Amino acid sequence: MNATGLDCSQHALSAAYYADAARQRSVKIVENTPLSRDTFRLRLASPELASHILPGQFLMIRLPSHESPLLARPFALYDTWCDDSGTPLGLDIGYLVVGKATRLLKAMRTGDSVEVWGPLGNGFLPQATEHLIMVAGGIGQTPFLALGREYLGGRPYGNPGREVPPANKVTLCYGVRSKQFAAGIEDFENAGISVKISTDDGSLGHHGLVTDLLKQTLDQRLGQCRIVCCGPEPMMHAVARIAHEREVPCQVSLETPMACGIGICFSCVTKVRQLEEDPTGEVWDYKRTCVDGPVFDAAKIVF
Repeated sequence: MNATGLDCSQHALSAAYYADAARQRSVKIVENTPLSRDTFRLRLASPELASHILPGQFLMIRLPSHESPLLARPFALYDTWCDDSGTPLGLDIGYLVVGKATRLLKAMRTGDSVEVWGPLGNGFLPQATEHLIMVAGGIGQTPFLALGREYLGGRPYGNPGREVPPANKVTLCYGVRSKQFAAGIEDFENAGISVKISTDDGSLGHHGLVTDLLKQTLDQRLGQCRIVCCGPEPMMHAVARIAHEREVPCQVSLETPMACGIGICFSCVTKVRQLEEDPTGEVWDYKRTCVDGPVFDAAKIVF
């Protein structure tokens, strides 16, 4: 506990969430499995990283056998994997093949090694809610499997495992271009998460926007709600507006491109309102997504 009475082990401004607590390791690939078209799950063997990472945090991953791309890429925690006793053995990340780094990552096989440092950034705070609504677009579902599992009491995360007030229900509202891009649906359903899908072409679920599903879910009034969101910026902006109109707390996990991941290069800055100084929200400052985020209060982001 600190002077303000906050438990620093669960507070986003604790030094435990910053790069000075990160670990850099060469780790083995256990699996590189397709989840859907162009989307893969990379399973890494690292008990140390798996035992410390929290939902919403991320890793920087670099391919050691390649000089191009030289820089690492950020990947959010998808989930940890454990032995029969529940001891974490490693972690999973999800990725979409969109550029040179992810094309090379797709080609890696079991037994290959990658350079990893993390856990990085601050994750989702363990705030109480009766109904956790997770809104994702594209590859934005990847931070939410661990979070949903945690809120349903399926698995503790962190060392020591943090206590999260259990939710009565967890819903994933997931928007993709078409059904062939819907990734990891069974993983979420097997964790006890209710999944609602929207597609741009109507090939699966609701034909329309994922924000339509969010509004429908909020209209059901299944207890006190909290929203978390990750995906394309226009979608996150729309979700933030809906949350503001409905007076529902909302956090967004930004997908800002990063170069270092540890707060040195300032390439991942985003505009954040300084509401503590100016309740009108007109005063803002640049914050580094990698160390001040990637999770922010949606009301503070200048989209």
